[in-house]
Amino acid sequence: MKKIYPNRLLLLLLSLWTLSAASAQNTVGLLSYDTEKAFEGYNLLFPHNQSTVYLLDNCGQVIHTWPDEDNWRPGNSVYLTEQGNLIKCKRENASIMDPIWAGGGGAIVEILNWENELIASFERNDSLYRLHHDVAPMPNGNILMVVWENQTLEAALAAGRDPAKLDRDELWSEVIWEWDPVADSVVWEWRVWDHLVQDFDATKDNFGTVASNPQLIDINYDEHDGHPDWLHINAIDYNPVLDQIIMSVPYFNEVWVVDHQISTAEAAGPAGDLLYRYGNPQAYRQGTAEDQQLFFQHDSKWTNPNAQPGEPDFGQLSVYNNRVREDYAPMTIWNPLTESGDYAFADGQFEVGVAVREVFHPDSLDIAVSNALSSAAMLPNGNALLLAGRWGFAYEVSPENEVVWEYRIPIRAGSAVEQGEELSRNNNITFRVDRYGMDHPAFVGKELLPLRFWELNPNTDACPLMVVNTDSELLPEERFHFFPNPASDRIQLSLPEAGPLQLLNAQGKVIRNWSLAAGQHDLSLGFLPKGLYFLKTKAQVEQLLIH
Repeated sequence: MKKIYPNRLLLLLLSLWTLSAASAQNTVGLLSYDTEKAFEGYNLLFPHNQSTVYLLDNCGQVIHTWPDEDNWRPGNSVYLTEQGNLIKCKRENASIMDPIWAGGGGAIVEILNWENELIASFERNDSLYRLHHDVAPMPNGNILMVVWENQTLEAALAAGRDPAKLDRDELWSEVIWEWDPVADSVVWEWRVWDHLVQDFDATKDNFGTVASNPQLIDINYDEHDGHPDWLHINAIDYNPVLDQIIMSVPYFNEVWVVDHQISTAEAAGPAGDLLYRYGNPQAYRQGTAEDQQLFFQHDSKWTNPNAQPGEPDFGQLSVYNNRVREDYAPMTIWNPLTESGDYAFADGQFEVGVAVREVFHPDSLDIAVSNALSSAAMLPNGNALLLAGRWGFAYEVSPENEVVWEYRIPIRAGSAVEQGEELSRNNNITFRVDRYGMDHPAFVGKELLPLRFWELNPNTDACPLMVVNTDSELLPEERFHFFPNPASDRIQLSLPEAGPLQLLNAQGKVIRNWSLAAGQHDLSLGFLPKGLYFLKTKAQVEQLLIH
């Protein structure tokens, strides 16, 4: 074997095109890509108006798909588990006549393996309950689900709802269910209906002083003109360190945090009251419009749910803040914890604890602003990944506020479009994008071969590759080794630690990805024509000759 550039940090430019020249003409797919600063990984997407889940590399090449029959639609989120399974929310395309229906409606949660075979399924869509929007996978294999709970006119009036705010003689409350897919049963629940307050009618249930009970939910706070979809929870996340749940409540312009380390019976009582709420203190009769910080937000989550006490991002939260202004929809990041570790509360209001930051496309692009859907996530390298859902526009921003990756989902009404076509708002609406690192456990043992570009008639030169040979004062035991070289149809590879391995051709195009465990591997290369290739890890690049 021969090192390409020993003892120095050098860049090997393997493409004749520069990034700006290659992508200047692109209107869909990959728009820009700083290969040195973007977080390497695979992007999981489930756009609306079609039934296939896509896994893309950062160049926009399709790596894997989970197709479904044409009558199914997103309902709405998807996740990859460490076991390589897909958790998918879906619904029938024709659902507008269902007893409970509003934007974000779901019906079924499926667990599928890598080969798209069904492992487990949960369905609820009737006149009493309907799954919707989002789920949260848990480390124990269970799944938290957001569910509309239909309350009758009589139940709503008995709970103290103002009859003038009952447009359809019913009210949809919310329930969080924890589903055990092995037992196929709901093993825990939390209900909004158990934590209400109202000061409208002293003869009805839940009567009290709203402003004095910020841990309770005012049944008469209404920003949806009496529509039964009173709360519209559109996101849920779980923190295993805190054993707590966060949910986004856009019609209250708030996020709520509740305890999970209690039983279902305890969750129905004071122990299940809100631990923290943030975004709009007017929802509990505190503050003014100037105090509002969240505006129809989506994708509420912990930026690092596994962070431990004492780490900078322990307890830190983020949302995509959709309606701050017509021209501004940032990712809002804050820490609700005080230095003592308690949720911040002062002068009758829940507050930001330690820090706050906003991330937005520095060029203030129109397509970076979405008034609904959308997602925002912190990546392991400190970058932020945002999706403006109504435009199908995803972008990655570094801590220095540089745009290091941009991608426009190349579909219109669910069908792929040609490179060069111009898309409009709502052509390619998408609920969320998530990126999984190349060393994510889901990819171990999987052959991650680029299949094609998503768009039609693609610009295949749009992703010039810069291969970095990291100087490598690597010790022999820190390097990967392989033989024979030259090779014909296979090599024996010894990898010192688990992680991604890439195979590149002489033009620098990634033609195969593996995510491998540490140890010995027998790699088949019989599909390769004769020629020069490169094997690359994060720390090392080696030349390979196929003869």
